[in-house]
Amino acid sequence: SITFTPELARRQFSALSQQIDGKPAIFFDGPGGAQVSRGVLEKMTDYLGKYNANLGGHYFSSRVTGEVMGQARESVRALLNAPSPNNIVFGMNMTTLTFHLSRIISRDWQAGDEVIVTALDHYANVSSWQQAAADKGAMVHQIPLESADCSLDAAKVCERINANTRLVAVSYASNVTGSIVDIKTIVEAAHRVGAQVYVDAVHYAPHNLIDVQALGCDFLVCSAYKFFGPHVGMAYIAPQWLQRLRPYKVEPATDVGPGRFETGTQSFEALAGVAAAIDYLAQWGTPGAPLRQRLQESFAAYHQHEEALCRHFLQRLQQLDGVRLYGHSQADSARRTPTFALTFSGQTPDAIVRHLGQHNICAGSGHFYALGLIQQLGLQDGGVLRIGMMHYNTQSEIDTLFKVIAEDILS
Repeated sequence: SITFTPELARRQFSALSQQIDGKPAIFFDGPGGAQVSRGVLEKMTDYLGKYNANLGGHYFSSRVTGEVMGQARESVRALLNAPSPNNIVFGMNMTTLTFHLSRIISRDWQAGDEVIVTALDHYANVSSWQQAAADKGAMVHQIPLESADCSLDAAKVCERINANTRLVAVSYASNVTGSIVDIKTIVEAAHRVGAQVYVDAVHYAPHNLIDVQALGCDFLVCSAYKFFGPHVGMAYIAPQWLQRLRPYKVEPATDVGPGRFETGTQSFEALAGVAAAIDYLAQWGTPGAPLRQRLQESFAAYHQHEEALCRHFLQRLQQLDGVRLYGHSQADSARRTPTFALTFSGQTPDAIVRHLGQHNICAGSGHFYALGLIQQLGLQDGGVLRIGMMHYNTQSEIDTLFKVIAEDILS
């Protein structure tokens, strides 16, 4: 196998070598959407250019379309370590899929039922449940985060679980602070009272390899555009719910397998891209080994590099005055991803990202749909500056960022 280096990864992305107004582009906006590898683009173009069809036809392009969908389910199965490709459901994006699934999951809820959400989550995993609960007269409890390091204390979530709890909706990692959550403990507590757990793994997926069987969760969702693929959402549905849930469907659509949860025609070109994105992620593993093994080996390399990036960023940050970090302050990949939420005394996050944008440094500011987190931290005015790194980022890009901050923003 080829040993991972960020340089070898970068060669596979057209976006990373471009110059804008004579200056290189630096992408620190990965949490909002990663850049897409050439292999993914080729597979999508190839499908659209030669095989664009729908399922169920007795001709070559329809057969290929069926194979594309089957391969996408199998690739995501390996990525998430699901028991079967039939546990994988696709949709437009995580938010749309979650609103859709929330209606199905809450179908039998009633007054007196309780739902738990958290202040750490992106509101796709909060608003959908609040609205579903309101429709059924169920009650929602929101668990606050730990203000000191912006983590979520699993024990505090578990304390709120009782015999009336129907569902716990929780994030695997914060899309703002990078804080990682102890999902397994929450799942075990929820299952003791017969409650379901719905995990938002959108931010976690590009940084850490997911194992739904080890977690034991009932549902888990992520988005391919966060792990170097196209805009498509995917959900894992645990085996026990595949036939027991009653989806809202168009007649006479299929009522078996994962297709029963999918409405309308899927984006087959995006599904071709999903399989290619997972192949991209797995490329540093032992050639010829099973896909899951290649993913495990590749993610071990990403971990090492991202932890080094994290360490370098935090060391550089300590040298600056007037900057506050919200989140875990150590480079520990069990506790955080390389995503950093910052505020600067005397300057708004928006003003800073505008300055960075003039230097082709792509970063974001605001609430990032994590309203509970922003409100609890009292940052409603401008939110935070978010710097998010992927395995294609480098230490020299971090140095450029801090040079611009020191010379152009804080001077």
